[in-house]
Amino acid sequence: MQNLRQHLPIRHQDLSASTNEPINKDQADSPSILQLTREATGLLSWAIDAIGDKFAIHGFASDGRHDVRYYRFKRFRQSYNDTAKARLAGMTGQLSTRMGAALRHAGWHLSQQSAQKRLVLIITDGEPADIDERDPKYLRQDTKKAVEELATKGIYTYCLTLDPDADRYVSSIFGENRYSIVDHVQRLPERLPAVFAALTS
Repeated sequence: MQNLRQHLPIRHQDLSASTNEPINKDQADSPSILQLTREATGLLSWAIDAIGDKFAIHGFASDGRHDVRYYRFKRFRQSYNDTAKARLAGMTGQLSTRMGAALRHAGWHLSQQSAQKRLVLIITDGEPADIDERDPKYLRQDTKKAVEELATKGIYTYCLTLDPDADRYVSSIFGENRYSIVDHVQRLPERLPAVFAALTS
């Protein structure tokens, strides 16, 4: 009989160019958004690995609808070893945020796994956007549709956003109680493990 795990998560990272921006632009030594999300991901990964559960770390960026770049820094069957940590350390921010397509990729990878609860936990610093689409409503709607498609496959999507203005759009994409807004980005390393624990309790 195949082992059916209770929870199986993908930690999904927005790797658009804006994640390279410093948290505090007035401080020369301020870490970037990406540096902080990398630190938070490392802490969460260490905790999940310590209890022996499988998980994956993926990321995405885009350069138009025909060039969605999807990265797998750690796969489900790989251990969280020095190789995975090196890949995580090598994450770079670039290009744009075509979120709907990236979620569909994540959903496909999760659909190949067996678990009672399959989760995509996405971290982003803004709303869906891309160079070839000027209407933000289109990409929001496409992302919402992707979330709904994943739900029909039994895959739960949760968004942890670092955008202080996300109230105006995030609930319409992910749904009520399916997102958190981190008002102070510096708190992400403590918020991410707490959110994950709440989602998998």
